[in-house]
Amino acid sequence: MLRLEESSFQSLIIHRVGNRSLEEGLQLSDSPVDATDPALHAVLQQYFISAITGDEMFHFKNEVSLDQNEIYHLARLIFADPTTLTEHSRSIAAHLYEQSTHPRIRAGELYVVVFRDVVVEDEVTDAIGIFKSESRETFLQVDLAGHMASIGHQEGIPARKPDKACLIFNLDADRGYRVCISDHLNRSTEAGFWKDDFLCLSPIGNDFYQTNQFMNLTKQFVTKQYAEEFEAGKADQIDLLNRSVDYFRQNEVFDQSAFTEAVFEDSDVRSSFTRFEEQYRQDHDIDLDETFTISIPAVKKQSRVFKSVIKLDRNFHIYVHGDKSLIEQGVDEHGRKYYKLYYQEEG
Repeated sequence: MLRLEESSFQSLIIHRVGNRSLEEGLQLSDSPVDATDPALHAVLQQYFISAITGDEMFHFKNEVSLDQNEIYHLARLIFADPTTLTEHSRSIAAHLYEQSTHPRIRAGELYVVVFRDVVVEDEVTDAIGIFKSESRETFLQVDLAGHMASIGHQEGIPARKPDKACLIFNLDADRGYRVCISDHLNRSTEAGFWKDDFLCLSPIGNDFYQTNQFMNLTKQFVTKQYAEEFEAGKADQIDLLNRSVDYFRQNEVFDQSAFTEAVFEDSDVRSSFTRFEEQYRQDHDIDLDETFTISIPAVKKQSRVFKSVIKLDRNFHIYVHGDKSLIEQGVDEHGRKYYKLYYQEEG
């Protein structure tokens, strides 16, 4: 569990980082900004903490050694002496600029922040925040003086949440720290530079990770191998997806044997799932436990991508939430495909 509400940032420095492939350059600050005004401090505090949930944790990695990871190395120096924030934040900005080569990466402000009294899984510690804002909006400014009004406009940064965020907690330094991230603007594969190229992170195998991975594994099996090997239609696929989600929603602890028995009634399907799972582990180089505590946030996240709708041309959508036996599929004497639905009440 992550609690940021009681924390407070102590120092903040801002740089501007462009796209290197477009030769937009760097604009580096020489000193922290003055954010001591209580109203401004409150706005910035909310702006920073709104981007992080703390559900999924990562740690820094490097194939040679952790000290070869640039951001890990700089974080250690800042934690050791927070007065060096300005110097090392400039190096963080330079490293981000070197990685900002994809044409979709926008120029923006980079904020490097030191937090105090952050609570992570009941431990109180310090944290380093790295945030980037890329979005711009136009704001209207209205002034009323007596009976006269004037209006103007100005471009600025929306104060809802930064587009990219990273919090590095001063915990487990020898294992690459604990790190939370988010990227609200770009979630496509090519924009993975924030996690992979800039930060170079690996997920920590906590309950969120285990739940998220196993639900994704199940979805891949149902929509690919099960659909092809057993010539399963959409209704059959949705039935298994609904069963798997129900298992995760109704149980506090995951047990792999109980899961496969509850979701896959047919022994041949269970055997196929076991083969798929073993290959999935190898292909994705992941280590999954046979039992773990189910993470509710991970279930909510995965449930959003578990589709329970059958789309029929542009005319109909059928939402399947329960008993598969109440829906039949067929072809009439004219070659037209149809679904037959059984129900008791019309809502």
